[in-house]
Amino acid sequence: MSAVSQPALRIERETRPVNILFHDAVLGSTTEALRLYEGNREPVLYIPRDHVEMAFFDESDKRTTCPLKGEARYWSISAEGYGERDAVWSYEDPKPAAREIAGYLAFYPDKVRIVVGEGN
Repeated sequence: MSAVSQPALRIERETRPVNILFHDAVLGSTTEALRLYEGNREPVLYIPRDHVEMAFFDESDKRTTCPLKGEARYWSISAEGYGERDAVWSYEDPKPAAREIAGYLAFYPDKVRIVVGEGN
């Protein structure tokens, strides 16, 4: 019997500026984002936590587990009179293959606007 292989993770630096917007609020801005590739899935941008305005976020009770990355915790966004539940996540203590994303946040692209390559 052969074991089912897991999709490999690959993490690369995003060399262009990245801005995260929610309505008119700038949630984050960085030139130090990471792009995580996992199998055939769309790549996900991870932003350093200290480049994000955490005052817009309320921690959620939601937790999920990924066999490659570990346990994710979530935050909801509240800004500009709008809200979006469980729109942000982070792996606080990721598994070894994803260690590089510890201390970084990711955003659902259908809940925020992610702008890559325009000013910072």
